[in-house]
Amino acid sequence: MRLPALFSVPGDALAGAAATGSAPGSRTLLAIGSSLCLYEAGMALNDWADRDIDAVERPHRPLPSGRVRPAAALTAACALTGAGLALAARAGRPALAVAAPLAATVWAYDLGLKHTPAGPVAMGAARGLDLLLGAAATAGRARPALPSAALLGTHTLAVTTVSRQEARGGSPLAPLAALATTALLTRQVTRRSAPPARGHGVPAKVTGTAHALTRPRRPTPSPAQESAALLTTALGAAYAATTARPYFHAALNPSPPLTQRAVGAGIRATIPLQATLAARSRGTATALLIAALAPLGARFAKKVSVT
Repeated sequence: MRLPALFSVPGDALAGAAATGSAPGSRTLLAIGSSLCLYEAGMALNDWADRDIDAVERPHRPLPSGRVRPAAALTAACALTGAGLALAARAGRPALAVAAPLAATVWAYDLGLKHTPAGPVAMGAARGLDLLLGAAATAGRARPALPSAALLGTHTLAVTTVSRQEARGGSPLAPLAALATTALLTRQVTRRSAPPARGHGVPAKVTGTAHALTRPRRPTPSPAQESAALLTTALGAAYAATTARPYFHAALNPSPPLTQRAVGAGIRATIPLQATLAARSRGTATALLIAALAPLGARFAKKVSVT
């Protein structure tokens, strides 16, 4: 069930709520519960679908080692999917309208798309939909969260592309591409948006002092806006720092151990990225709450593998 990876899930719904400008509420909690169930359903279904491959490449895993029966894993995947959809339905129709395609994407990935070129795209779409689930549950609409979902989905696509060669190693191109993607995403999420200009629609003379006086001026950012910008920058730096070295090492030596370490770092980096997205949406408290999950995930990652 990959306990450490679970700490990367609640931030999806929280970042989605922040993107709508809404404070998290009881429906956000339902969305988080739905996300956790669907995420774990995907984990169990993944091991069930890959049990023959894992018997060769990773015989220590629960199913090939005999610690868990295949039927039990499949039953758990079905039950968790049902629970996830039920929780989304409790959060409202908009949330269920997002959770249903999310569940379908999870099952399609594990049962057919994982080993195809569409696999990373499907995984990125699933993570993006999970963020939209939080937005739909909290505010009843997902459209305002589309930019954040696209950024988070792009990060997940890059991590998934690297993970495709974690068992046997491979080309340095995948970790290099992931490193470049991280740099681009960091720049995008920490870039300050220009505040609205004043003076539009006011007639202005073309020449002389009147033109200078009526020129649109940008308002001075408030202390709260400055604090949010600083927090966004700090969290964006934490996101980049989490993945930079592991991706670089995997590019220099794309062996299975270093590639697995890079994938684990990419999964853990999801948390500071979610926090950055929330801070960028002026959800300071939500961003700090998401960031607090990172140490917990890192702590459990020392005991249980993330991948």
